[in-house]
Amino acid sequence: TYADVLKVKVPFKESDVPHGQDVPLEWLSHPFRLPDHVMHPQPDYFTYPFDKNKMDFFLINDKDTFFPPSTRNRIVFYILARCPYFKEGRKDKDKTGIKRLLSNGTYTAAFPLHDCRYWKRARNAECESERFNLYKHWARFLCFYKEQPLNLIRKYYGEKIGIYFAWLGFYTEMLFFAAVMGFICFTYGLLSYDVNMSSKEICDADIGGSILMCPLCDKKCPFWKLNSTCLSSWQSHLFDNEGTVFFAIFMGIWVTLFLEFWKRRQARLEYEWDLVDFEEEQQQLQIRPEFEIRCTNRRLNRITQEMEPYLPVTSKCARFCLSGATVIFWISLIVACIIGVIAYRLAVYAAFASIIKDPMRKIQLVGRFITPQLATSVTASCINFVIIMILNFFYERVAIWITDMEIPKTHLEYENRLTMKMFLFQFVNYYSSCFYVAFFKGKFVGYPGKYSYMFGNSTKLRNEECDPGGCLIELTTQLVIVMAGKQLWGNIQEALLPSRKGRHNPENHYSRWEQDHVLQNFSQLGLFYEYLEMVVQFGFITLFVASFPLAPLLALFNNILEIRVDAWKFTTQFRRPVASKARNIGAWQEILNAVAILSVVTNAFIMAFTSDMIPRMVYLYAYSKEASMRGYINNSLSIYNISQIPKENMYRDYRYPPGHQKEYTHTIIDLIHVVFVVKFFVAWMIPDVPSDVKARFKRERYLIQEYLHNYEVERLKLQLNERRFKCVDVHLLEKYGWKCI
Repeated sequence: TYADVLKVKVPFKESDVPHGQDVPLEWLSHPFRLPDHVMHPQPDYFTYPFDKNKMDFFLINDKDTFFPPSTRNRIVFYILARCPYFKEGRKDKDKTGIKRLLSNGTYTAAFPLHDCRYWKRARNAECESERFNLYKHWARFLCFYKEQPLNLIRKYYGEKIGIYFAWLGFYTEMLFFAAVMGFICFTYGLLSYDVNMSSKEICDADIGGSILMCPLCDKKCPFWKLNSTCLSSWQSHLFDNEGTVFFAIFMGIWVTLFLEFWKRRQARLEYEWDLVDFEEEQQQLQIRPEFEIRCTNRRLNRITQEMEPYLPVTSKCARFCLSGATVIFWISLIVACIIGVIAYRLAVYAAFASIIKDPMRKIQLVGRFITPQLATSVTASCINFVIIMILNFFYERVAIWITDMEIPKTHLEYENRLTMKMFLFQFVNYYSSCFYVAFFKGKFVGYPGKYSYMFGNSTKLRNEECDPGGCLIELTTQLVIVMAGKQLWGNIQEALLPSRKGRHNPENHYSRWEQDHVLQNFSQLGLFYEYLEMVVQFGFITLFVASFPLAPLLALFNNILEIRVDAWKFTTQFRRPVASKARNIGAWQEILNAVAILSVVTNAFIMAFTSDMIPRMVYLYAYSKEASMRGYINNSLSIYNISQIPKENMYRDYRYPPGHQKEYTHTIIDLIHVVFVVKFFVAWMIPDVPSDVKARFKRERYLIQEYLHNYEVERLKLQLNERRFKCVDVHLLEKYGWKCI
């Protein structure tokens, strides 16, 4: 009955659409596949919403196994969510559903049961022991190279959790190609280490040793020689080389391919999992119990013609204003913290510069390996990471509080609002420091005699300069510390998760529900935090990947671990969640699209403003007489004449020398390379839905009409024949003297 109400799609005919041809070298994938007794491969079927009045229309072999466990799970919850608990004749008819009883504390918990213990098969031989199979072939880390049993996940946990693991697995697969290309670019930097002419000139005692650089701060900093940054220039070359431009362009195309191919994969899952015509309101658009309890006003619903709770416009506006003000306050707090870190960088930078560059101090050995810029960048990045974690800890609770205060009407609305608040905050919190180093640091320094100061000239906090090798190495340092630190912290938190195995509860003494009750509850926002973690990581490997080609490799290793850790949590640590459906990854899809578009801009800006590759190419093809990089270092420095010093001094910039009619003004304009044309062309070329899925969908629609027509015709024939036979029988009886009443 409720399968009919929920329009659960069930098979009515085996699919006759031929599959694609066998993939060449398919045998190579055999080691990564799971055995058939785990995957339970089944033939493809055409499906149609269940109708209890047409039982013989569907392919029902066994009524006990016709509906999968996740569907039964969902049906039971649907019944409980609408079960009234008011007395007949009472006016309080809003007392309905298990959700409200949970929210007001009548019940402490309500959850579906696992089918068995995860480490041992069920005693009942008829039980499929799907939890045991999931743990053995999916949740253990030794299975990291195996495919995920997505159909089994969907069957046991439902489509919403299945879609998450499908997306995470696909994202990890696509990361493999980005990681390989990033590793190749990094290897190129290593192999071209010894032929880097710019670093050779800096390290040369006759070139870099003869160039006297201007002081890095006003009072305590001495003049210093360029060759003191020898090691720093070699380090910078590892990430800032000819391969950097190629890798930035590659990642702009990769992010487009990832999103387009995921749309195709998602369309295939929608069809195979019968989600094409699924409407979110079946579950997600149900009114939240919190909304019913807190909204005491009632009005007539024009559609249902029943009284329902609503939130007055004045109250809604006031709540939105308070919510918006809270979000703005916290974002302003992040900006204030970033400004504080910048002030720290300026103050400490001057201190490091006065110590490391002072020839009178006996730390020349350290000075060879650590420049003032690098020392400042590392310490500031560590402090910034600690601030990020602290702000994130508090804002997570604030975001939930202000979303609760808004009293969203439906679960879908609640999740979307919380998603936007959390991602906006995380975006500013995690990426603002990288934006500062990439696009602002070293751009407003000024020049000797007319330096720019933070908070005005009276503070004497001179704006930071980039390292002679460029700011890219500092952006790399910032990205590595924040990204790797976040992933490491997240893994530590999950490793320290209190283990609740339940092995101390023997099955012959404790019932199944008692064993499951000691497990952690899987909240409705459980997947929200998993998506948030991955989308923030996606931002790191796309927005600033030009500065650190190994970022996709780090993300790949993390995600291989993440899949198995999440699987382990679902099978061993969490109660079985209520199965729910979802067509796609929801609001996260639009966020990924926005990050992808922004990543093209940021990587182009990094190439133009942060990397030294564009100036090097300009010098190589426009200024070099030998068609080589010889003389580039001298070309990249500007001369400033200080009358108190008998010789001319250099500082890093592109300005005309003293005596020129355009003295100390800029000589070049940075160029921005954009790959938007390629990105949108690739997106246009790749259809969102595979052709075979379109064919199967059209074939299913056609067969539904044909089979339903034939089915109704046959039923009508049977009914007519029954009536005709009845009439014939009556006439015969009357003929022989029987009277029919």
